[in-house]
Parts: sequence; C-alpha cells; structure tokens
Amino acid sequence: MEISVRPEAGELPQKTVPPQNGTTSQHRERDTPVPATKLWTTDRSEPVKLRMGTGKGPDTFPPITVPTAFERTVQKMPNQPALGVKRDGQWKKWTYQQYYTDVQRAAKSFIKLGLQPFHGVGILGFNAPEWHISYLASIYAGGLGTGIYATNTAEACQYVLEDSESNIVVVENNAQLQKILAVWDKLPHLKAIIQYTGEVAVRKENIYTWDEFMKLSNDVPNSVVNERLSNLAPNHCCTLIYTSGTTGNPKGVMQSHDSLTFLCVNGMAVYKLKIGEEVIVSYLPLSHSAGLMMDIHMPYFIGAMVYFAQPDALKGTLKNTLVECRPTMFLGVPRVWEKFAEKMQEAARSVTGIKRTIGVKAKKIGLKGVYASMRHEHKPRGWTVAQAFLFNKVKKSLGLDRCHLHVTGAAPITKETIEYFYCFNINIISVYGMSECGGPHTSETPEKFKIGSVGCEIPGVTTKLAETETPERDGSGEVCMWGRNLFMGYLNNDEKTKEAIDDEGWLRSGDIGKKDDNGFLYITGRIKELLITAGGENIAPVPVEDNVKEELPVVSNCMLIGDKMKFLSMLITLKVEVDIETGEPTDQLTPEVQDWCKSFDCNYTTLSEVLEQRNPQLFKAIQTGIDKANNRAVSRATKVQKWSILPRDFSIPGGELGPTLKLRRPIVVKMYDKTIKAFYADT
Repeated sequence: MEISVRPEAGELPQKTVPPQNGTTSQHRERDTPVPATKLWTTDRSEPVKLRMGTGKGPDTFPPITVPTAFERTVQKMPNQPALGVKRDGQWKKWTYQQYYTDVQRAAKSFIKLGLQPFHGVGILGFNAPEWHISYLASIYAGGLGTGIYATNTAEACQYVLEDSESNIVVVENNAQLQKILAVWDKLPHLKAIIQYTGEVAVRKENIYTWDEFMKLSNDVPNSVVNERLSNLAPNHCCTLIYTSGTTGNPKGVMQSHDSLTFLCVNGMAVYKLKIGEEVIVSYLPLSHSAGLMMDIHMPYFIGAMVYFAQPDALKGTLKNTLVECRPTMFLGVPRVWEKFAEKMQEAARSVTGIKRTIGVKAKKIGLKGVYASMRHEHKPRGWTVAQAFLFNKVKKSLGLDRCHLHVTGAAPITKETIEYFYCFNINIISVYGMSECGGPHTSETPEKFKIGSVGCEIPGVTTKLAETETPERDGSGEVCMWGRNLFMGYLNNDEKTKEAIDDEGWLRSGDIGKKDDNGFLYITGRIKELLITAGGENIAPVPVEDNVKEELPVVSNCMLIGDKMKFLSMLITLKVEVDIETGEPTDQLTPEVQDWCKSFDCNYTTLSEVLEQRNPQLFKAIQTGIDKANNRAVSRATKVQKWSILPRDFSIPGGELGPTLKLRRPIVVKMYDKTIKAFYADT
C-alpha cells in the first residue's frame, strides 16, 4: 500500500475511532488501496496516494470503501429505521435492510441500462429516498454519484452531464425531465433517464418510471454487482461534486472513498454522535458537499434516521417538518437561521405586558449563560427558570427540542444572528470547509466554541497559513489544508487542479484566515473577493457588510463595491416577503420593516413606496446606520461613502444567490452595472 505522510504534521491527538468489526474477505479485497504514485489526478479512473499519518493518530485507521461502511451498519442494525418521506399525507419508511436491498436492485438496473465504470449517474431533483438510493447504487455499480443542483438550467445540466460522461440521469419530476430532454441530443454518453416521482409525461424508449427502473433488476444476478464491487478501492474516485460555478463553468470535485469515510469516522468522534440514535431532516441540496456528508454519508455510517422535508422547504414548510420529526442534529446555512430569527422576532412583537418583561429578562440570562459556557463558567442565576419559561418552549416551537447539535456553514454568519439564538440557549456552532475537502476541515463543538471563529481542526488534518501576494500585518494568510479529507483533483482540469494543490500537496483554499493562541481559526476574507481600491488598500467585504447588517436590522442583503475605485459604495436590499410558490422576493415589506417605517411616520407596506417617496427621515436613518458601521471601520479606506437601495431582494430564482444561498458577487455586479457606475460618475 502506497501512502503519503503529511509534511509538518506536528503533534496529534492520540484518540481514534477504529472502524467497526465484521469485515469479510470480500471487504478486505475492495478495501485495499491500489498502487498509486501521485497525490492528485484529473483522470476519473486513476487512483491517488492516501494521505495517511504515522503512529497512532486519528489519520491512521485502515481505509475502507463506502459500500463497506454502509454494509457494516446494515449488518449491525438491519431493522433500524433509515429513511422516511411524507407523500399524500402518509409517511413511507425504509429500514436499513430495505435501504440496502433497494440500493442493490438499483445498482443492477443501472448496470443493465449500460452504466460503465467511472461514468457518472446524474441525479437532478429535491432530496428524497430515491436520491439516496440512486447515489449509493451508482457507487455499487462502479459509477460516480453526480448530484446536479435542482435550480440548474438545461444548459447547466448539460455541462455537468457532458463533463462527467454520465450514462444515466435520475430526475425528480416532469419539470426536471424536460431540461434533460432539451439537451439529450448533445449528450452522446447518456443512455437512459429515470423519473422518481409523478407520472412520466413523455413516453419514449429509455425513459422509465422509478418502479419500471427497479423491475429491470429482476433478471440480473447479484454476481454482476459483486464483480463491480470487487474492483473498488479506497483511493479510487467515488463521487463527483460540482462547484456552483459563480465565476465560470463548475468544476468536478473528485472525492475518493477514503476521504468520505475518513470524515465520517472523525465526525462521529468530534460531535459525539450516538450510533442508532440520531435523527436528521434532509433539505439542503445533496449536490453540495454539506448536504451530501450530513444527509447521506454520516447517517448510513452511524445508523441515523433521515426524514425528508417537502420540496418547498425553503419557501416556508421546513419548520413544519422539523416540528413533526424533531431532529437531534440540524445544519442550517446562515440565511436559514436568519429567516428563523425574523419569524421569531415577528412573533415576539405581539407579546405584551408581564410576559414580554419576563421574556426579555430570560433572553438576557440565555445570552449570559451561553457566554458562560464558552468560558467554562457556571450558568447565571435564574437559568433554570428561564429554561422552563422560555428556552424549552422556543426550542419545541422550532422542532429543535431534541437537537444537541445546531450547525451553520457554507457561508459567513453574522454575530447578531448567533447571539440572537444564544438568547434561547441555542448554541449554533460554525463549521468551515469546502467541496475540495469533502466537508468540515475545522469545526466548533458544543463544548469548545468562540463566537466569530470557525473552530479548530478536526482530528487528523493540518492547517497552515501561507503568505499571500499582499501579506497581512496581523498574522493572517491563505488557509492551506492537508489531510485524508482532501479531494483527488478536478475532473478533466489539470490547470485548475494545479492552481488548487501546491507542489507539496497542500490544498489552497483561497480564504484568508488567522489563528488565535488556542487554535481557533477565523476567516477574515476571500482572496478572490478582496477589493483592492485605487489607493492599493486590500479590503475584505464580508466584515464591512456584517457591520452594516448589524446596525440596520431591516437590511436583508448588502454587497460592498469598490474594486479599483477611489472609495467604497454599497448595494442594499430591504427585507421583503417571499412568494411561497416561486421562492421569489415580493414587493411586500416584512412586518419588521413596516414597523420601522412607521417610526418615521411612513405607513409604507411595499418596497416600491420606499423608493418612490424617498422619505428624508427614513433615508437619513439608513445613513445613520451606515455611519455607525463606519465608526467600526479599521481604516478610512474601509468606510462606505455611497449606497443605494435596490428594487428587489436577492434570491436563488433571481440569480443573485447560489443554491446554498451564497452571494454570487460577479453576477450581482453585472446585474447592477448602471447603479454601480452612477456611484463613481463624478470621479
């Protein structure tokens, strides 16, 4: 077995979580790495050297493939509930044995339809049991599970399917089917389409319903799948994760079996997850590394139960699923936590009298209590009463009364949002990573956290801060990563892979960070997002934007402008209601913003009224908020000089936000080119 020992490893924690017992001879065969000479590759079928550590550290446990990890859980707890989805008002559930059986059947059907080893199986649709089954079945059949964002256009789907050389596409419904039909004639590798919900509207050769697809396996012997399994190796490519492509075509991130199972082993230890007891609600895109790890890989590894939210989860129904299913762990991107906070604040405004007085006091106790936990101090006086009066009730109303792990990631979250949930004893911990490291690289835990940080390294990985072209004076540098969690390379893209992985094998994240004396990492900016003013000042936009949102709670989104300019300006959106059906922002102001307008004697209910009437007092209040944010600026160059309220909020349908609600800055710049040029018309 060829391995690579990481450079500058330093001392590691000695605690490790060994893989479960019960490995068969067939498992040992497919769990043995095949010879490899390089740390990275862009060839889908070429293995890589594993970045295993030496000694007894948490990066030294024997490598295993995804099917081995899955089967260990099936063997240990075949009757444990695994998957659950609500359709036509009723819950349909799978045990782990039923889950495994369906994966085997789907794998046989994939092979019968012509899936070739190391070719993609594209999966396009909202989270569902069939998504999970298709994904694992593609791996069992020797293919590459390839998630496609449900919001992708037909052309964007075409690019992913072409690059991954997908032989099969699994789609959710007719809307997604139509996207593939529009580009099928441009996809020479594509052999079949399977639709997993609803009736197939277009009946033609090689288009199947889910039931028809599963029946194809009836005359395929198990030996066909076993042969594909015997050719797997931990250092082979297992899955493709396509980046969101905000600055060009998406890149196919190749993740090995070992990187995924390594993260499962360490995740179980870091978060103290209990085998067979955890419950998860799946709603974030499974085509993203966070959703893939949290909703598929970690659950099968620990025998967790996964409930699926409804397809309109992010349009308002997520809370209903949470209340019904009561997860024990929950991952929310910052915008999801912000939306929860907005609804809670709206409800709080209707509380009056003694209840309001007690509630305010209880929230102060909650905030003090979580900060006391951060410092490992005793809870403040009144904690037990506040817990009974407020904390427990709020958690139950959110469906988080059983939740021991509240996580945020994928984008920066504001201190204001974190502290708001601290008030209810909901400790949201931050996780930092990227598709290229499979998920988490650093993480806070409920026992070890610092507000503003993204935690410490998970066991078995290493971080160094490399000098950038414009070195910071506070010890910051580009965050570079080493560990078994790192990707194999970008599929078919030598140039981008060489940019991402340096000559020693370190992954360059593109993020700027710094560490404190206790090992906590703080992300202070992103190299590609840095604004370099005409005066040569390097400015990270996120801290400036966060300051503005903290001073102006009515602001939904804001984006700093000023690259190569003499001063900074800002695009601002106000909070508006979102159309439940389409997910698009409406013109209707939220109750919070309406109340704010009334404080200036403006009975505005729509954003159009704000922009048309331009009340001087109201606009002066916004300027006052900007001024307060500017008072916190680290230098004169980082102060916002001009700003403009945009006529609509940012959204996924509008294109300003990506599938994980991350701001797509280059696209926003193009969309509001005239507004931006107006800022600098006199310079």
